[in-house]
Amino acid sequence: MNIRNVVGLVCRPGILKVIAIGAISLSLTACGGGKWGFPYRIDIQQGNWITAAQVEQLEIGMTREQVRFILGSPTLQDIFYSDRWEYPYYFKPGYGKDELRTFTVWFEGDSLVRWEGSEQPERQPFERTDSGALPHHPTSSPAQPEAIPDLTPEAVPLP
Repeated sequence: MNIRNVVGLVCRPGILKVIAIGAISLSLTACGGGKWGFPYRIDIQQGNWITAAQVEQLEIGMTREQVRFILGSPTLQDIFYSDRWEYPYYFKPGYGKDELRTFTVWFEGDSLVRWEGSEQPERQPFERTDSGALPHHPTSSPAQPEAIPDLTPEAVPLP
């Protein structure tokens, strides 16, 4: 008794080889292509993500707590230079070009006196740059919606 007869597959051995090779090649195509590459390399993000909208909120004379509320806790706070907070951000994609952004704020006592750094993005990290959506500008006023005409029977005159 042959195993093919028991299972119910009665076909030539050449067909089984073609099916097996096709199944293996189809499953291997899922391993490559796209941005995954082979071997897979993980994206590495380190530091504070600061947006241009956060930088626009900064004002000279703010307290340390107000700056911490807007920008978050600084990544680097040197004990020798306690009047300077550093906000570096480093992104190393698995495949592609590294990105390094820095942002520094200076205080005199408890008051913000100046800040400088790299140009910050308009978007959050979860917002993809290739989505086609325009960046949200919180400083601009939203457009006024058009008035909807009143179509109740009392408002529409009869001919």
